[in-house]
Amino acid sequence: MNTPVAGVGAETERAIDLVRTGPSRYTARNARGTSLTIGDGSSDDFTPVELLLVALAGCTSITVDPLVSRRAEATSFKVHARADKVRDPDLGSVLKDILLTFNVDYGGSEEALTALADGLKAAEERLCTVSRTVAVGTQTEWEINTSS
Repeated sequence: MNTPVAGVGAETERAIDLVRTGPSRYTARNARGTSLTIGDGSSDDFTPVELLLVALAGCTSITVDPLVSRRAEATSFKVHARADKVRDPDLGSVLKDILLTFNVDYGGSEEALTALADGLKAAEERLCTVSRTVAVGTQTEWEINTSS
C-alpha cells in the first residue's frame, strides 16, 4: 500500500505522454503540446540517458540563474553535462561520475560568481527537483493496461 505524501495531488502532478513511432523510436509530448523524439542512439534523436543529463543541467540552471541574475546578468551561460554509463555488478546499468561544468561570464562580477557557487550548492541540496530525485533514489512503479 502506498503511503500518502503531504502536498501530493493534482496541483503537484507533472506528466508527459510517450508514443512509439517506430522501432526504438518514440515521441514524448507535454501538456502544453511540445514534443521531442527519443531513440536508442542509432539516430540523431536524444537518448533517455542524454535526456537525464539535459534534465539535470536544465533544472540546475533554471534554479540558479534567477538567483545570480539579481547580482549580474550573464553575458554567456553554458553548461556541459557528462557521465559514465556503466554496468555495476550490484546495481545494474547506472550513470556514475556525473559532472555539470558551468562555463559562465558575468562581466567579472565576483558577487555573481559567489552567488552561483552558493546557488549550485542550494540546488544540489534542496532546490533542484531533478538532482534531488536522483540523489534520494525515488522508487518507480509500473502499471499495465491493455487495449484489447
